Order: sequence, then C-alpha cells, then structure tokens
Amino acid sequence: MSQRGLEALLRPKSIAVLGASDKPERAGYLMMRNLLGGGYKGPVLPVTPAWRSVCGVLAYANVASLPMTPDLAIICTRADRNLALLEQLGTRGCKTVIVLSSHPQQFAELKSTAQRYAMRLLGPNSLGLLAPWLGLNASFSPVPILPGKLAFISQSAAVANTILDWAQQRSIGFSYFISLGDSLDIDVDDLLDFLARDSKTSAILLYLEHVSDARRFLSASRSASRNKPILVIKSGRSAQAQRLLNSPLSLDAAYDAAIQRAGLLRVQDTHELFTAVETLSHMRPLRGERLLIISNGAAPSAMALDQLLQRHGKLATLSEETRQQLGALLAANITVSNPLDLHDDASPQLYKSVLTALLDSQDYDALLVIHAPSAAAPGTQTAELVIEALQQHPRGKRVTLLTNWCGEFSSVDGRRLFSEAGVPTYRTPEGAVTAFMHMVEYRRNQKQLKETPSLPLDLNNNTDVAHRLIGQALSDGITRLDTHEVKDILQDYGMAVLPTWIASDSQEAVRIAEQIGYPVALKLRSPDIDHNSEVQGVMLYLRTASEVQQAAEAIFDRARQAFPHAKINGLLVQTMANRPGSQELRVVVQYDQVFGPLIMLGEGGIEWRPEQHAVVALPPLNMALARYLVLQALKSGKIRQRNALRPLDIPALSHLLVQVSNLIIDCPEITELTIHPLLASGSELTLLDVSIQLSPCSDDPQSRLAIRPYPQQLEERVILKDGSACLFRPILPEDEPLLKAFIQKVTKEDLYYRYFSEINEFTHEDLANMTQIDYDREMAFVAVRGQTHDIEIIGVTRAISDPDNIDAEFSVLVRSDLKGLGLGRRLLEKMIVYTADHGILRLTGITMPNNRGMVALANKLGFDVDIQLSEGIVNLSLPLQTAFVSATTEE
Repeated sequence: MSQRGLEALLRPKSIAVLGASDKPERAGYLMMRNLLGGGYKGPVLPVTPAWRSVCGVLAYANVASLPMTPDLAIICTRADRNLALLEQLGTRGCKTVIVLSSHPQQFAELKSTAQRYAMRLLGPNSLGLLAPWLGLNASFSPVPILPGKLAFISQSAAVANTILDWAQQRSIGFSYFISLGDSLDIDVDDLLDFLARDSKTSAILLYLEHVSDARRFLSASRSASRNKPILVIKSGRSAQAQRLLNSPLSLDAAYDAAIQRAGLLRVQDTHELFTAVETLSHMRPLRGERLLIISNGAAPSAMALDQLLQRHGKLATLSEETRQQLGALLAANITVSNPLDLHDDASPQLYKSVLTALLDSQDYDALLVIHAPSAAAPGTQTAELVIEALQQHPRGKRVTLLTNWCGEFSSVDGRRLFSEAGVPTYRTPEGAVTAFMHMVEYRRNQKQLKETPSLPLDLNNNTDVAHRLIGQALSDGITRLDTHEVKDILQDYGMAVLPTWIASDSQEAVRIAEQIGYPVALKLRSPDIDHNSEVQGVMLYLRTASEVQQAAEAIFDRARQAFPHAKINGLLVQTMANRPGSQELRVVVQYDQVFGPLIMLGEGGIEWRPEQHAVVALPPLNMALARYLVLQALKSGKIRQRNALRPLDIPALSHLLVQVSNLIIDCPEITELTIHPLLASGSELTLLDVSIQLSPCSDDPQSRLAIRPYPQQLEERVILKDGSACLFRPILPEDEPLLKAFIQKVTKEDLYYRYFSEINEFTHEDLANMTQIDYDREMAFVAVRGQTHDIEIIGVTRAISDPDNIDAEFSVLVRSDLKGLGLGRRLLEKMIVYTADHGILRLTGITMPNNRGMVALANKLGFDVDIQLSEGIVNLSLPLQTAFVSATTEE
C-alpha cells in the first residue's frame, strides 16, 4: 500500500499534458479544456510539437523543453507512443503519470518502465481523476462536480460517468473522484490508505469488478474503515459475469465475507449504489437499530414496513410517556403506534408538532418521515417546517433522520431543501428503508470488527502427528485421505472423528447389520461388487459406546460368513450421534482464486451448491468470528434449527469452526476439506464422514491466506533478571481485558510519557484498536506471565510501519512496579529484530526529556537521540542494519 507519489497525483503542484491539441475532437484538447476550466491554480503545461499554444497556453515541443519537472503528467497520445514518452518523463524526474489509453500487450513494459524510474501510474485506460477542492479536473468528464466529503473510486469508466451525471443532477459533491482503469500500479488499497488520512474525505464509495491482491485490499480496507465509512458495490456475481469482465473466478460469497470482515458495507445493485451515495453524503452515527416511521398514509408506511421486515430490521416500541404526548397532539381517530399514520389530511404544522414531540423521546434510534403528495400538506411547505423543527430543537443535529418525499413534480423542491439542509432524502419508502438498513449493516460490521473474542482455544497444539501423517501421505503419492485416514490428523487439532468402518460396499452387509439392529449408512464406492473384491465403505453408526464391542464382534463374524473369500480391511467402530432430532450439517474448506481458503457452513443432505447453500468466512477464525458465521447461517436460512428440545449449540459449532480454521492455517498442504455429514444434536457434534485433499506446498504457507494469521512462530520464552519466566508473544484480540488490567497498573506519569497526555480511561474502542491489529502493518508484542486462568500482561512494545514499509514508529511500556528486570530492553530488542526481518529500514520514536529511563535505553541500543528541549520532546531513530541486529541479542 505504497503512498509514494500519491501526493503528487492527488495534490499536484504542476501538470503536463502530453499530446495536447487544439482540435476539439482530440483527447488532448478535452483534457486541456477540463484542466483549465476546472479552476486549477497550478501551471498546466501542454506538450506537443504540432501547436505553439493550446487553449491559449504556451506549448512545449517535448518533455525535455519543459521549464519545470511536472508533479503529474497525463499521456493523451496514441498508445504506441506511451513507452517512449514514459521514458522521457522518467528521465526528467516526473513523479506520477496518468495513462489514458493502452493495450494489454503493452502493460508489462509500461509497468517495468515506471518501476525503473520510481514513477507511479494511474491506469492505463483510466477516465482520470477529479479533485474539486483543488479545482482539478484531470479527466475526460465534461460534467463538473461540486466539492464534498465523499470520495469515489471506480474500476469502471462507464460507472464513473454514470455516477458523475447522477451526482450533478442532485448537487452531491465529492472530495475525490478517481477512475482506476486497469490498475497496473496504483490500486484500491493505495488510495484507501491515502483517503483514510485525507481531511476533506469523510466517507468512501468503491465500485469494484475484481480484487488484485486480497491481502493488501483487506489490510487497507480494515485500516481505513476504522476511521471512515466505506461502501462497496461489487459487480460480477456469477461466473459468466466474471468472465465477461475478465476477472478471476471467485465465489461471490467470498467477496461478501471479505467486505464484512474488513468492516465495510456492500450494496447490491446500481439502485442501491445511488441510495448509498445519498446516505454517505449526509450520514450520521447510528446509535442503535430501532426505526420509527411517520407517514401521511397507510400505504407508504406499509411499503416501508415490508422492506424493513424483509431486511430483518427492527421497529421501535413507543413508551407510554411518548404515546401520551403524541395522543395529545393527534385527533381521536389516529392510533398512536409505529408506524404512525397521520392520515392524508395531516397539515405541515402537524408534521412539525409531531416531530418536535418525538425529538424529546429516546424510544428510537432513527426516524423516517414519509410524505405523500397531499393538498392538505404541500410537499415544499411541509419540508420547510420539518427542517425548521430540526434546527430549533437541541437534539436536531444529533438525531438520525431520513425522509421520503414521494412523487416527482410536487416533491422536487422538498427533496432539494432536505439535501441543502444535510438531511438524507429518498424518492420511495423502500429506498429510504434500504438506506437505513445500510447504516444498520455498517454498524453491525463495525461492531463485529471491534468485538472482543473469547480466549483462544489453544495456541500451542502439539500437531506433530498431523504433520507427520500428511507428509507421509504426500511422500507416498497419496493426495486424498478419507475418514479412517484423517482421524488422527483431526484429533491433533481437537476434533474427534467417530472412526467406524466395516469393509463392504455390498447391500448384503447392510442387510446383515440391520438384522443385528444397528442403523447403517452405505457409502458406495463402486457399482460392481462381488464377494471376492476388496471390501470397504459401509459406516455403522452405533447408538452408544457400550454397544461398540458387542456390535464389532457380531458384525465382523457375520461379514466373514457372508464374504468368506473377501479381504476385509479391518473393522473400526464408532459411537452413534444419530439421536432423535439430529440434523445434518456440512463444513467445507475450498480454495478460491482471489481469497485463498474459504470456510463454508451449510446444511447436509442436499445437493451442494456453495453459492446458494453456504455462508462463507475467511480464516483465521476466532470464537467471535465463528459465532457470527453460525448466526449468519441461521438468519439467512442456510441452516435451520430443527429441534426445539435439542437446539443447535452455537458455541459448540463455533468451537468446531475455529478448530477447522486452525487446521487449515497450520497445514498448507490441505487444499480441500469436507465434513459431511456433521451430525448436530444439541451440543453433541459428530463427524461422521471426512475427506481431505492434499497438495505439496513449496511457497510461503501464509501467502495463500487473505488475512495474515496469528504469527505463532514469534512466540519466545524469556528469563528476566530476577530469574522469573515470561512469554513474549504477538498481541491477540482476546487480550483486551488483560491489556486493560495492565494499564491500570501503570502510573499516570508513565502513561503520560507514553501517550503525551493525561488519560483517565481507555474505552473499549481504544483497547480494540490496540489489540485487534493487522500483523502485516502493525506489530505489538506483549510479555505475559502466569498459567491458564491467571495470565497477566506485564509489558508491551508496539511498532506501526508506514505504508511503504520504510519507517516504523515504536513504543515500549512496562508495568510501573516491575521496572529494573530488563523487561523493557528485552521487549525493544525483540521489536528491533522483528522490524529488521520485516524489511523496515528505520525504527523511530518520540519520548520526553524527563523519561530518562527510555532515553538511557535508546542510547544503549544505538539509537540516534535528538533532544529538542524547546519543544519538550526527544526524537529517537535507529537504522536497522543486520550487523547491529545480531549484536542486540546480548543482554
């Protein structure tokens, strides 16, 4: 997510247009006209040997003759001149280039040329970009746009033009409007990192056709979404549409899972995209999910209510106090309820009175005001009084209000007034409710992003047996393992497989087993079975453990009698989870071209189509994420509660999903896994049939994962000066309560040295940001001591790298009563080694002159210490060199 050159692209101080022209039909003319007409204040430098001036601006014959090196160059010529012009720009030292047109055969050379000169490329085949706050229109778009707080990034020029036209009609402004084109260099993740820090941008809208690098996209999205709402529309749901867009084939549910995991919100179609733009333009934080609906007609209210219930929304319940206040304002024939129908004779003043009364209430989290055209309540006048009520009430600026002024001709002015007042307004009741549910779903995703999971199951599984068995299978040329072969592998990861097999594919074996009185499931291997064949494949599901031995002996004897000449491949027996009320589930791990391994959950006993029957998650999973996956499956009907007496145990199933996740992360050789059927009866989960597909893994095993997992290999046992032992390990989301307890044992003075301000209390959100980190961009090591239920954090070191992975800013904090044990030094030494190994070039930090302990430690470890007494700070800087890193391993 490099930020190199993006300042020159998005805030250029000078712009050169290569291929500028005075012919109106040429691209170079359109670009010059838009740059000059947009109000851009910097120099615009046309480059063309054909004209002495373009659009009244002195032209230059070539790049070499330019009077200055431009920050940004826009190539508007024929594609066959791109490479030569790029060479000239690189030689001149230009930082960024927009390539408007190119063909795929040229892409590799374009990219390598730009990289050779450290130039950044937007495009090729980009519409360009607009930055209204700078008066910058470096695009082909003839449509001017207003300055605003919404940034738009699009992978489609056609969609970008459509949004521009729509926004102009509705006077919606943008901070940036960027068309990516083919994204040879600058991609979505780069721009998300930039826009997350941009003061003019309060929300971001993405139009995606594909994701080039899943890990970079998720890392940047997760980071940006903690600060600003991000909405996504992703086209290409079907495989056919993905082929049409020339995108990598990927399960659409995987995009859903990735977008949700990053704390973004996905909208489903173009209509919702327009609704989302309106919502983002005026979005206020939503404190809850309860909606109150007011209308001047039952029909619009019913349409809104249907849409709310269809999307699993919540209606607010009015308190008795609120009912009495409203009852005093309304006629006797009006029922006080939610939705509240004011009837078609409701006057503008009644709207204002009701709204004013409701602004005093805490019974709802959002308010939807609907107005249908009415002679008794003219749309424009009613809108004016609604806005007036908001402006006059103390809560008017804090309440979440949405409006739906139905109709076209009579409602245009009312909707315009709401837009000017910063109140979201929609043409239909359904559109307004859809917008509200966008806000609800975004809030849920953000809540999920910051939820503290329960303690990890076991970070130190002894999985030697699993790795040995997988390695042995691959060395023997075996790439598929079935239930009896994977039993020991799964048990290494805490999953108990019921290992019952009696050898036979014969219906006769089934008949024998049923005569004995035990239920049998036949797993057919071959359609043609004779009594001399090798027998394999019938599973016997025994009801209780006490029946196992008797059943094994009886069935084995009967099987040998029935097949006297057959080779029986042993007899393994399993207990039975086939109790009344059991339901069949299916857990599948499948590899996706874009996002790597996917964990899918659905029902068993059906023809399996993942795109229809499964909910999907990306590993790694913790208990909180697994729980969300199960709840999502139940809510969407992908799995159903079938037994009221023994309902599905959500924690138990979540536990199993985490175990599957751990297995997949730790064993990169597993490319597919299927557990089906998984019998669920209350908290009892029985793995009846499991298969695993294997393939050798020669690359970095973590590179296949879209989200970097917990780096367990960085754990280290450390002995302190007093002889006590502790564990240095990366921080976990589950550490939030431990971190809070740790901070409470740090003195105010030490906290002041660390945070440069007095902090009375850290909120859940603060602590979530500290513990739920992206291990690619940020690292925090905690020193922990104690056993199981008595663990405590006694020290923390943290480093956050810049997007270009050049500098990382570090910090160290040790519990105030444990100084003098060498803990701070050992933590910082570990961070130095880690950042150097991670490719970071320089470690920097800031402290105060009075923090003598930190200054002394920095001196001992070779930091450059720059004391700025006038500013009250000490700058610390350490070049990360291999020779030094080796030396730092000494005490």
